Amino acid sequence: MFSLFRKKHMLDKDSQHRIVASIKEAESKTSGEIRVFMEHHCEYVDPLDRAQEIFASLGMEQTQARNAIIIYIALTDRQFALFGDKMIYEKAGGAAFWQKAAAQLTGHLRKNHVADGVCNCIHELGTALATHFPYDPAIKKNELPDEIVFGK
Repeated sequence: MFSLFRKKHMLDKDSQHRIVASIKEAESKTSGEIRVFMEHHCEYVDPLDRAQEIFASLGMEQTQARNAIIIYIALTDRQFALFGDKMIYEKAGGAAFWQKAAAQLTGHLRKNHVADGVCNCIHELGTALATHFPYDPAIKKNELPDEIVFGK
């Protein structure tokens, strides 16, 4: 099957627009950055390893405040990972915060409410970013694109 056809059907347009709007809303209150990456299959046994690879390949570690977060989802494999750069990982409370955000996303994904789960997760992560990295006009407002990145 041609890969563009599959990418097109990972999420309907309404769901894509809702997710991008959630990213824009969350980022309006913080200097932090949130990206969403979706693909059908995870190339690794551990989705966190895949999330770290994608994080690096998208140049997300180059944000000024080192406060970018990626939400990685392998839809067909039913796997996901949340990965935050060094500063947001530490300031948000370490593993306990990330486990809570992951548990909430898991609940939505189990019900196949992908867009709702991702939007809710973006809100949760955005709140943490706004708390620890409030909007700062000295930092370029949008260091990374807001659109969803679709893999294979």
